[in-house]
Amino acid sequence: MRPSAKNLLLILTAIIAALALRLPQLQQRPMHTDEAVHAVKFGSLLEEGYYRYDSHEFHGPTLNYLTLVPAWLGSAQKITEINETHLRMVPVFFGVLLVALLLFLTNGLGWPAALFAAALTAVSPAMVFYSRYYIQEMLMVCFTFGAIISGYRYTVNKSIVWAALTGVFLGLMHATKETCIIAYGAMFVAIVFTLLLKRGKKVQRFNLRLSHVITVCLTAIAVSALFYSSFFSNWRGILDSFVAYKTYFSRAGQDTLHIHPWYYYLKMLLFSKYATGPVWTEAFIISLAGVGILTAFKWHNRFKFDANLIQFLAFYTILMTIAYSMIPYKTPWNLIEFLHGMILMAGVGAAAIIKQAKNKHRLVKILFGGILFVGVGHLGTQAYFSNYKYYEDSTNPYVYAHPASDIYQVASRVEELTAVHPDGQNMYIEVIFPGDDYWPLPWYLRAFPNVGWWKKVDQTTPAAPVIIASPSVEKDLMRKLYEYPPPGARNLYVPLFDSYIALRPKVEIRGYVRQDWWDAFVNKSSDKR
Repeated sequence: MRPSAKNLLLILTAIIAALALRLPQLQQRPMHTDEAVHAVKFGSLLEEGYYRYDSHEFHGPTLNYLTLVPAWLGSAQKITEINETHLRMVPVFFGVLLVALLLFLTNGLGWPAALFAAALTAVSPAMVFYSRYYIQEMLMVCFTFGAIISGYRYTVNKSIVWAALTGVFLGLMHATKETCIIAYGAMFVAIVFTLLLKRGKKVQRFNLRLSHVITVCLTAIAVSALFYSSFFSNWRGILDSFVAYKTYFSRAGQDTLHIHPWYYYLKMLLFSKYATGPVWTEAFIISLAGVGILTAFKWHNRFKFDANLIQFLAFYTILMTIAYSMIPYKTPWNLIEFLHGMILMAGVGAAAIIKQAKNKHRLVKILFGGILFVGVGHLGTQAYFSNYKYYEDSTNPYVYAHPASDIYQVASRVEELTAVHPDGQNMYIEVIFPGDDYWPLPWYLRAFPNVGWWKKVDQTTPAAPVIIASPSVEKDLMRKLYEYPPPGARNLYVPLFDSYIALRPKVEIRGYVRQDWWDAFVNKSSDKR
């Protein structure tokens, strides 16, 4: 059945809304530590043309390789020629693509459910916020949805093209992040549970051709191997993609910094209120998802849904939610992995409510329509405030261990000092933070090639003209500057910053600059006035 012009216009409206909420001011929010790590990793690929997968950090390579597209479009060849917009355009693209992909699921969900799911995907505060984050999550959600769509379309017409596309998306999932195994498991168990519901009934749609199963497997393996082998230049990367699970499983239960109770994600979505900040809630989505799940199992015969599809999606969403809730290691962006399933089921729930309301009194129709309209509007309002007002505020539940705008002062002050130093941007800079806890500074100091990154004060090397350090190393640093040098070889250092500077919440950063270079900077600043 060809879609009507009205439905196409509505889906286009959802896509435009998604773009409007995701695209503006991508440089406004400071880079999160994880974003900066991936950005510097990408910088190596951009400048050296080579990527090597690290099984201990960074996750899969798709994010890095796909970022080459906006970098090349911007004619960038060095890390200093790219900015936050180049990087964040990648998750923005996939966040918007999630909305557009619903066009391929309208036969199973029906247009009302697909359109409402599109609207919720476009305005969900979490989906919008992490569509503007340079991390793997949005790519992972999009590839997972692509696999579900392709798998479903294959069950409808048994085309080898859809089988191959299913393999492509499954391979992309593996090449994106280790958490793909959670989605794989949830998909498989959801299929089994859906088939068990059909016991005693003919389910021809799930009859699979062996050649098509082989196509799915080979395509998935080929796509994953292509990325992990760095396009056939690092075969070890394929093995390392499986070795990585040793690190993943170890971190899942031992990294106490990110250990949270089982209800952490659900509480965040249902109700969050911190200090004097506003109330944040996506309970509207969860409530509609509950209606959608009930519809899938109890009322599906009343509506024009594909029962197999919505029951699979219901099982999948429940399993994903349980899995992510049970894993002790939790970070807020991981919740979008199951939130997207909730959004699909919320679309089903909204469609069911709309269908039921059609036969009711006019006031009932107005009431239900008003609730749905206000619910979507409220989500959109939260999405706007979370991304354009509270984008680095700790009262925003999606802001997690996030650097403050102070980081801009650090880069700006260093840039100003290099202008008076004879070495210019080649001036030596020392950064000293125990445990390499200096991120995201490498991103903001990327224009300076002679930065020494230290875990502790090195007493054997000459002190740099500019030193940026953790307060915890200040005593050792003072010994290096004033006790160890012989008389006549000691330089006076003064504070680099006029006030308290935070690297991240509760993580102070201090700066020191040689007195002579500070005086030169002050004199030059005075001359400009």
